[in-house]
Amino acid sequence: MPYLKPQSGMTVQTGDILVKIDDRVRLMAALLAATDFPQREWERHPHGTHMHARITRKHVAPFAAHPAVVIAQHLLDDGVPLESLFGLALSFDAETFTVESSPAWLPPAFLPHLRDFLFATDLVSLWQDEPAWDIGLSAIQQVLGHARIRDFMRPFLGEISETLVFLPNLCFPTDREVNVRVGGQLVVIAPPRVAWGESPPWEYKDDPAHLIRAAILGYSELLMSPYLARHADTLVNVSKTALPLNEQLLAQFPTWAAQFNAVFGVAAVAMYLEDYMNKREAEAYALLERKTRGIDILPAAISVLRRYQAEVASGKYKEIADLLPVFPMQLKVARRLKML
Repeated sequence: MPYLKPQSGMTVQTGDILVKIDDRVRLMAALLAATDFPQREWERHPHGTHMHARITRKHVAPFAAHPAVVIAQHLLDDGVPLESLFGLALSFDAETFTVESSPAWLPPAFLPHLRDFLFATDLVSLWQDEPAWDIGLSAIQQVLGHARIRDFMRPFLGEISETLVFLPNLCFPTDREVNVRVGGQLVVIAPPRVAWGESPPWEYKDDPAHLIRAAILGYSELLMSPYLARHADTLVNVSKTALPLNEQLLAQFPTWAAQFNAVFGVAAVAMYLEDYMNKREAEAYALLERKTRGIDILPAAISVLRRYQAEVASGKYKEIADLLPVFPMQLKVARRLKML
């Protein structure tokens, strides 16, 4: 009988998103807790963490010299991104700890050592003793169980053939989502929203808009990046016209494709919140993005994409690639009008 479950807890899918708990992701998050990742995260962004993250860090501390932890630390030091680590977690067989195709960065002994780390630390018992996992799972299902991501994204990206999956994460990383494409799945791994100062994070149930934000941003990133890559020929000419972004955003997103992806993602969140929740939530989100991330272009981007939606309905456009050649100019005009 396998010790890990790729699907744990109650699973309900009444809408577009499959919400579940994956023990392999919990294992990778606990492994991070045994490295210096928590300290790095704190130095980059001081904040309070979930009680389970703190308990896990204490629980695995005696295993800092375990081979799995040592290898994980080397991988982090070498710059292997979290997306690769969690992509591996979602790819290996939960019973045999083997993968069909090993990535080039993966040391051959890592997965056997990871399995031993699971047994040595008895993490399964730790998870079973923490009710917050099932409580969080239920709260997320109530918010995302009826999401209509496919309907919302269809005018921009066409039909979405992949399965949309959303996984809670009460451990590490504690302050950012990890978005992974694995096979035919688009997976968003999301911690609760970080609170102010060193307070513990919000409960999932207390901030439904945060869950919507995580889902829309995650799926739009995973969908838009390959979409733009398929339209590379169009981007060659389009990218010659700079987007009217402030210096902060230009520094954060150095390429035209990354800039468009970022602008589209935040605008899509605001539009979805307005369409499927309420205008107040959309305005609060837009204000937060402007104050915390400097995305002052958001009102203009929403205006352009709302116009695009109307023109798709009228038959002028079929997909977002049709908008790309005129997007920079439309965004400049919309920004100018919003500033009047």
